[in-house]
Amino acid sequence: MSYSPVIKWSGSKRSQAAEIVKFFPDFERYYEPFIGGGSVLRRLSPERAICGDLCEPLIDLYQFIVENPIALIEAYSEEWYRLKDKGQGVYYEIRRRFNKLYLPQDLLFLSRTCANGLIRFNRKGEFNNGFHITRDGIKPETLGKIILEWSEALKNVEFRRGDYRQTTADITDNDFVYLDPPYFATKGMYYGGFEFEDLCDYLEYLNSRGIKFALSYDGISGDKSRVVELPKELYKQHKLIKSGLSSFKRLQGNVETVYESLYLNFE
Repeated sequence: MSYSPVIKWSGSKRSQAAEIVKFFPDFERYYEPFIGGGSVLRRLSPERAICGDLCEPLIDLYQFIVENPIALIEAYSEEWYRLKDKGQGVYYEIRRRFNKLYLPQDLLFLSRTCANGLIRFNRKGEFNNGFHITRDGIKPETLGKIILEWSEALKNVEFRRGDYRQTTADITDNDFVYLDPPYFATKGMYYGGFEFEDLCDYLEYLNSRGIKFALSYDGISGDKSRVVELPKELYKQHKLIKSGLSSFKRLQGNVETVYESLYLNFE
């Protein structure tokens, strides 16, 4: 299945989604509480899915995509043509507005016109990446087609605002959860707070309930291992999934092949 991302999000799994879902078991409902760019969800295309994120404007954006894609396309188009006409000042105007009102349509616009497509928030939850001066962002006609495709693909998904524990509050042992939290080495770059110890407690909770999970986490970058010492009693398999080249290192002029960890609590 070929598809284009509707929103670019840091830590995207688009390049390895096809490999990740090969390890997934059968389930009644699919949970993904760190939805991000939604690449694994889109690749899997489950019949029943519940997805969430701590970043409320992101969840609002997904609901906007499903419920009123035409209005979202029109909003992006209007601002894109203003940017073309008046220059990068429009970008910073929209960034200020987003950091005040957190409108989902503004998040989409910023994600498609910011420097190197990298989503960044400061500790106050404010979007703080600058404008990508060498490109105008994706054309409205192109993005419009992508939005309509995703709107149709996401109709069976329930989106929830909140952290991973809130999103999965009603999960049962017939369900399955895929976790793609902020990585240990980069958690300070992402929206909201996240603690490794809390994640371990949550995995222990899933195990105690007999709920199957898959967890993407730090792996190997070039010749450096960034694998985190996840307690061995929490999982049964540890896979390394090739994810391509590090976007962070590439921006610094280095080229490193990255393998990300995938932990499974089942055989």
